Amino acid sequence: MSGVTLSLKGRALRYLSAREHSRSELARKLARHSDDADEVERVLDELTAKGWLSAERFVESVVHRRAERFGAARIRQELQQHGIDAAESAAALDALRQSEPERARAVWQRRFGSAPTTPADKARQMRFLIGRGFSADVIRLLLNELPRDGSQTADAAD
Repeated sequence: MSGVTLSLKGRALRYLSAREHSRSELARKLARHSDDADEVERVLDELTAKGWLSAERFVESVVHRRAERFGAARIRQELQQHGIDAAESAAALDALRQSEPERARAVWQRRFGSAPTTPADKARQMRFLIGRGFSADVIRLLLNELPRDGSQTADAAD
């Protein structure tokens, strides 16, 4: 768009056409292009009223993109960083917690594939999974159900 300055609404639509954004994230991006905070809020209100800016869609988008690699705690943290409050993300995070054991196993399988053979290996695997946002209870359950001889699990052998 050589030489043409985009309106705030045009910029917002451009950002939203690439991916879902949270209100606070979009406000931060638009604030760089306007000295009038009220104007930014008016644009955001209009986009929300027309359904182009949606916290629910943003939550679904983040959950969809991140669920395969991260636990509910890490995804909740990311949503909070984007200005999404607990009430807006509660249903999606509750659903994530239901599938957390399977998702933790899949992440563990891709990264490690075999049971830890030493306490140091077990601690390393636990730290990795905690860093990915999986709950300590889910991690303990996962690592306790692994074979003790260090052999590969049935999933890793396939």
